Amino acid sequence: MAKRKPNPDDIDSYLPLPASAMHIVVALTGGERHGYAIMRDTDDLSSGSVTMGPGTLYGSIKRMIDQGLVEETDERPDPALDDERRRYYKLTALGQRVGAAEQARLTALLNAAQLRQLGLSGLT
Repeated sequence: MAKRKPNPDDIDSYLPLPASAMHIVVALTGGERHGYAIMRDTDDLSSGSVTMGPGTLYGSIKRMIDQGLVEETDERPDPALDDERRRYYKLTALGQRVGAAEQARLTALLNAAQLRQLGLSGLT
């Protein structure tokens, strides 16, 4: 089944976000970041259990830019402290709303799993 094109007026049309996209949303919630910083943040937040390579990262960012969730920013930190080749990204207002909707969706799923004692049932 082909995935329908998301509609900016219907936040649910973006859901569920791919795991890589949600990791990018979480990393960018802290502010603008370049690609390597997003990869490091993903690794840190997952205690090393999720490693996002450059292909996944930049493919996901391209799709998210095309969907209006992320944008590249022209602002740079102090050039003496940064590599001018780095590209910085930030969440758009739509990206923040979609990220919040995905957080709510995942929270509801985790709450349901907890209510059903997913981690406890059938284990001996």
